[in-house]
Amino acid sequence: MTDTAALSRADDARPVLRAAAPGPEAAQRRATRIVFFMLGFATAAWAPLVPYAKARLDLDNHALGLLLLCLGTGALVSMPVAGAMVHRLGCRIVIIACSLIMAAALPVLATADSPPLMALTLFLFGVAAGAFGVAVNIQAVIVERASGRPVMSGFHGLYSVGGILGAAGMVGLMGLGIPVYWAAPCASLVVLIALPVAAPQLLAHGGEGGGSILAIPKGIVILISGLCFVMFLAEGAMLDWGAVFLTASDGMKASIAGLGYTVFATTMSAGRLSGDWLVARLGRIPLAIGGAACAGLGFVITTVAPVWPLALLGFAIIGAGCANVAPSLFSSAGRQTRMPESAAISAASTFGYGGILVGPALIGFVAAASSLHIAFLGLAGLLGLVAIGARYLPR
Repeated sequence: MTDTAALSRADDARPVLRAAAPGPEAAQRRATRIVFFMLGFATAAWAPLVPYAKARLDLDNHALGLLLLCLGTGALVSMPVAGAMVHRLGCRIVIIACSLIMAAALPVLATADSPPLMALTLFLFGVAAGAFGVAVNIQAVIVERASGRPVMSGFHGLYSVGGILGAAGMVGLMGLGIPVYWAAPCASLVVLIALPVAAPQLLAHGGEGGGSILAIPKGIVILISGLCFVMFLAEGAMLDWGAVFLTASDGMKASIAGLGYTVFATTMSAGRLSGDWLVARLGRIPLAIGGAACAGLGFVITTVAPVWPLALLGFAIIGAGCANVAPSLFSSAGRQTRMPESAAISAASTFGYGGILVGPALIGFVAAASSLHIAFLGLAGLLGLVAIGARYLPR
């Protein structure tokens, strides 16, 4: 009887002990938010350095375009193999290595005085950024699954916040008269300070792996990757063509045309920061369907707007609509069973980044053959297809 009573008391105590013991999920979520912020911050810190690089190296627009292609090429080289690398080495090692490379590259990008050195540094910066992006999304999928609740949108929201602060911080420092060769190390310092805070709680493993080293989408991952391409294409259109559209079509002054992307980025960030709350109440797939449809509507409004204030409303709607579709797609890549999650996320990331790189050029071709209005309406149609395709995502 004594043994039975003791066992009974032990069984009763176990749930209490489990509830009282602090789990690692909260610390892992915090670390994941930090590294998403770091990636957005470091990537955006490069953008204000571009005009200085152009002037320092005495480049024309064509030469600058070829130079910038090195960054995209580096990312596209690393992304297809990053999933296998994360599976073998773990999220922590890959994220730490990529963070150090990006932090080391920024001061070189601010001071390189020869095109070959700038090209090599940009390529390495792109390699690190591409692998970093795959690794943090694999970390995010695993952490979200362990949390048992939606957290992916919030992670991507911190990436957006990091991007805004990275670009604004660099502009602010240089606006205060701080030389570019001191401003860039300041950006690197932010990354180096944040890294040891997050590193202990980054995952030492990299999720499910297997298959080939090169991530080639299969089954449902083909759909997910295609939808990622369109969503990132829409984001790239806002970045590269938004200001051009506002000045050419709606008569907005060139000096304030950047307001279009600012509105888009602001509503996207707000949408992502509130996205986990929306996913918990609406569901991930309905939110992805509605978000893509909303973004498509925003492109229609922007295209038919007779005045630029109404076009800015369209930009705001596009940002709000796009906000939570990509995070939902990455969650779906980790939820499907056709491919190992590390390979699926690697494939989706590659196609998404491909949309950012190739998309603006495709829009330019369409605009040259017809008009920018037709190109934007074409994007609205593609986003409608995303809304239809999102119905078939893994539930």
